[in-house]
Amino acid sequence: MDTQRLILFFVFSFSLLLLWDAWQKEHRPPVAAIAQSAQQSAAQATVPSPSVPKQATTAPPQKPGDAIPPTKAVQGKHEKLRVKTDNLVADIDLQGGDIVRLEFLKQKDTLDEKLNFVLLTPEFRYAAQSGLIGPGLPTHKTVYSADAREYALTDGQDKLQVRLEAAGPEGVKTVKTLTFHRSSYAIDIAHEIVNGSATPLAAHAYFQLLRDSKSPPGDSAMLNTYTGPAIYTEQEKFHKLAFGDLDKGKASVPRATDNGWIAMLQHYFVSAWLPKEKTQREYYAKRLEDNLYSVGVIVPVAVIAPNTSGSVSVSLYAGPQEQDALKSIAPGLDLVVDYGWLTVVAAPLFWLLQFLYKWVGNWGVAIILLTVLIKAVFFPLSAASYKSMAKMKLVTPRMTKLREQYGNDRARLNQAMMDLYKTEKINPLGGCLPIVVQIPVFISLYWVLLASVELRHAPFYLWIHDLSAQDPYYVLPLLMMGSMVIQTKLNPVPPDPVQAKVMMIMPFAFGVMFFFFPAGLVLYWLVNNILSIAQQWQITRMIEGGKTPARR
Repeated sequence: MDTQRLILFFVFSFSLLLLWDAWQKEHRPPVAAIAQSAQQSAAQATVPSPSVPKQATTAPPQKPGDAIPPTKAVQGKHEKLRVKTDNLVADIDLQGGDIVRLEFLKQKDTLDEKLNFVLLTPEFRYAAQSGLIGPGLPTHKTVYSADAREYALTDGQDKLQVRLEAAGPEGVKTVKTLTFHRSSYAIDIAHEIVNGSATPLAAHAYFQLLRDSKSPPGDSAMLNTYTGPAIYTEQEKFHKLAFGDLDKGKASVPRATDNGWIAMLQHYFVSAWLPKEKTQREYYAKRLEDNLYSVGVIVPVAVIAPNTSGSVSVSLYAGPQEQDALKSIAPGLDLVVDYGWLTVVAAPLFWLLQFLYKWVGNWGVAIILLTVLIKAVFFPLSAASYKSMAKMKLVTPRMTKLREQYGNDRARLNQAMMDLYKTEKINPLGGCLPIVVQIPVFISLYWVLLASVELRHAPFYLWIHDLSAQDPYYVLPLLMMGSMVIQTKLNPVPPDPVQAKVMMIMPFAFGVMFFFFPAGLVLYWLVNNILSIAQQWQITRMIEGGKTPARR
């Protein structure tokens, strides 16, 4: 098998795998019809319960918390508050104090760049909820009160707090505070309990993400990106909790631990609950009714003595999967940018790509330079491959004569061909093995270009305004198709007429497939093909000019 055939076989097999997975996604069994509105669905989410309930025992008196000032009540089921910072716009539902809509001001919509991107949205019944667990304590179904309907981060402010109040049991008052930060996608959500009763109070707080299983608009099934929950702990590391596994009860969710986080992923973006390190927590993930899923964390609140207060706070990160930012926010959070089993190769490739971008200031140019560097690293292997192909091309006429001479006698034909290879010092596997070594790099780079949000809406030049989207005029796929045709012409012609026709058709078949790939991926393959053509042409010219195979 010559190098070109192996490359095409690899690309074809990989493409079939993607297409098969996309077909499965399109033809999976239909889920139950949505019977209620997004707001009603969110309210249906059950309140979780800890595996070991906290007992209210007498505890030493704690220092009373600051008094909670009275607030002007603004009540009503499903009334909304709007919060605007320099980074985002959030809609908060007074029922539960849930964040039911989250719009990013610096990220554009996938399908329409005139609009801002919205992550949490009623369209997918995607919301961030929290509440308290304990007799009479407010949950995400409780109606809160607030002192305003609109909040805005003003110049000079580094953070903005939204205080929501709700009544608890007799003598107990609770406040839910959402703290937004300047130039940040992190939101701190705290629950404070003032125990004005005569008995100690025990409670837990829960923080959960609610979502249905629909993929976001513009998320191509062919690219097979992951949408669903994921979890990380130091003990079990990062792993996904696919919706299908939750349906079957097969998802592995660690219970009590003191580290990690739980998240909901989609292409380029993530929302994650991030409890403080070294604090006890309990994770959960489950399927609710009506194709709705809930994942979250339960955190204990220290027993609150009479006339004292207690609080608990957990951070919510909801934003783009920018790897440098994720690393600084929480241990392991950068793993949501999942390169799969080739992470050990893909991570250094992304680091190098990012380094080149910081140098040249254009992701398209960085992709070109990275392709050149990869080609340079594998130059010796490629050269050996192309030398083998060039020699094979010289002896192709003689191999054709051998096939005619021995006809259907496969044993004698194979022996004659091996003698020919030995005489001309040709290694029939010389064109294959170098390519096999490079395949992991090709796949890794594919995932790097596919998964990196840094390339989302990144322009190149001229008509390419978004390297993460397909070429709007299909110029790059057509050029790539032409480069594959040229490569086919440079390779030895298979003696078998059927194989020869298949080899001529393959560039067009693959070229059409690349019409639907992101422009950044097509740019990489085009540059790689151009460099391969130049290297192959030069080596073939040198061998054909310097040596003619001996005739027998």
